[in-house]
Amino acid sequence: MGLFSTLDSGYSGLNASQLEMGTVSQNIANANTEGYTRQRVVTRAQEPLHTIPGDLGRGVKFVSVTRIHNEFVFGRLRDSSSTLEYDTFSRQTLEQVARVFPDSEGVGLQNDMKNYFDKWNLLASNPTNSAVKTDLAQNSMTFLDNIKDTRKRVRDVQDILNKQLKTSIDEVNSIGKKIADINAKIGSVESVKNNHANDLRDERDKLELSLAKLLDFSVFKGDTQSDISIDRDLTDTGKKYYLNISGESFVDGSTFHPIVLDNKGNKSSYYTVYHQSQDGSRIDIGRKIHGGRIGAILDLRGREIDEKTSYPVDGTIQGYVDSLDAFSKGLIEATNSVYAQSAVSNMQSPQLNLDPNASLTRSDYNIKIGSFDVVLYDGDGNEVGRKTININDNTTMDDGSTTSIVGQLNGNSDDNGDNNSTNDFDDYFQAFYSTNGHMLSIQPKGTHSYKISIEDNGTNFAGATGVNGFFVGDSAKNISLKREFIDDPTKINAYKNPVSGDDQMANQMLQVQYHDIEFKYRNGLTIKDTPDGFYRNFTGKIATDTENKGRDLDTSEAIFNAVKQEQESISGVNIDEELANLLKYQTAYSANAKIITTIDRMLQSLLSIKE
Repeated sequence: MGLFSTLDSGYSGLNASQLEMGTVSQNIANANTEGYTRQRVVTRAQEPLHTIPGDLGRGVKFVSVTRIHNEFVFGRLRDSSSTLEYDTFSRQTLEQVARVFPDSEGVGLQNDMKNYFDKWNLLASNPTNSAVKTDLAQNSMTFLDNIKDTRKRVRDVQDILNKQLKTSIDEVNSIGKKIADINAKIGSVESVKNNHANDLRDERDKLELSLAKLLDFSVFKGDTQSDISIDRDLTDTGKKYYLNISGESFVDGSTFHPIVLDNKGNKSSYYTVYHQSQDGSRIDIGRKIHGGRIGAILDLRGREIDEKTSYPVDGTIQGYVDSLDAFSKGLIEATNSVYAQSAVSNMQSPQLNLDPNASLTRSDYNIKIGSFDVVLYDGDGNEVGRKTININDNTTMDDGSTTSIVGQLNGNSDDNGDNNSTNDFDDYFQAFYSTNGHMLSIQPKGTHSYKISIEDNGTNFAGATGVNGFFVGDSAKNISLKREFIDDPTKINAYKNPVSGDDQMANQMLQVQYHDIEFKYRNGLTIKDTPDGFYRNFTGKIATDTENKGRDLDTSEAIFNAVKQEQESISGVNIDEELANLLKYQTAYSANAKIITTIDRMLQSLLSIKE
């Protein structure tokens, strides 16, 4: 081995030290760069000269610059990041909903409901007082308007979630396109043997973490490779890349397949999430997306859109809306069923979404098998007749048969048992069901002072149809006081029998707050409870959901912080370690420079001897 070979060895050591110091400098410069993975220069001895008596070294050889990355830890970080974002977003949204239901003392729907029933109590004590009736009407409108406003505010949260779904899916597609572009660049760089696209891989990892905050996904990056000789934590991936969302291809190497949203034909403008194949066919993946912000949005907003209502059939927020609707529907039906007992000179229902030939018990109206009585009163308030109307599974409103509601009401029957066919219900009143307006009317025949009321025996007919009702509507969206009572509150009755001073109906209305009534959801679930009990359970569930999500968030934060710390200990830059390495490489550089200087002097001495 000659001087030139020794000079070459020193020169290789000098270059290696320069590269190592440059890498240390890069690490220190990016110590606070989010997503940066520390790098290390990998070197090995040059192939020696095989001579006798042994191998003669030829210096150091640069192999690669490798990032210290553990794909398994990174995968846990990605998953915990997704869970943390899911819990964070869910809790923030539920807290926003919880603020819609303050229900502190003197504030909220619970207080409005108490004031409403207090006014019925006052009317029962003053059944003919016009001022009390006006006060009852005003408190009723306040209560019902606040129900509608509360529902609107909850629906507003749900509508915002739908808009956030669009924004988040757009972000997912943007990230997917960037990942595909980076994959193309990584493939170009790493097509050269031993080249590592470290910064590009770091950029892709950052995009994966951003994507994980939006939704869960699975990714395959080729065979994971380990090299414990470099670092015991080094496990990095190969050159393949397949990223799937809900089992459908999203990024395939440098090819990107965007997620599609569509709300065409949906009155609510709520989006359905699709994977679209290259042939244009679509697969609904809304039910299969989980985790991250989008998973939280779908769980809160609802995943499956009902074609009939244009709103979700599931979802936490939709559940709150449905509970408000069930509360309102139950209150409407219970109130109208009681108020229908107050005798009037004529009756009319609001417009019904009910075909004349449709079965009542199989309709969307909460009408049951059983019977109800139409009670006939004379001008002195005495009961002078009672017609029983039967309902079974085949009963319709008016299919032309004698068994329909109209057919039975207009049927000739001895309603007072006096064997006189000229003084019964059908002699004084006639029923109609308009085919255009779909309204049931019971109108007087001629001029007389008779009045009628409806007493139910379990069918909920008057409560469901609103005939001779106090409230109108069928949900929290449209619940309202009957227009005639808004225009003239003095028309509100306190009596059952049409006698001045009678307070039977007002007292029965007061008892509604203490009795179990039916609260029926649109999916058929029925809960029996008092109005106050149902409302307390409903708002208690909101509070419980929010509290539970807070506990979930505490857990997910702890898990994320632990995994993040582990990730930082492996891939993060330790300034003290880098400075120690810098000192080591600087010393090596100086030593190699000393070798080169020494060889240079020896060569000069050799040349001077020749002279």
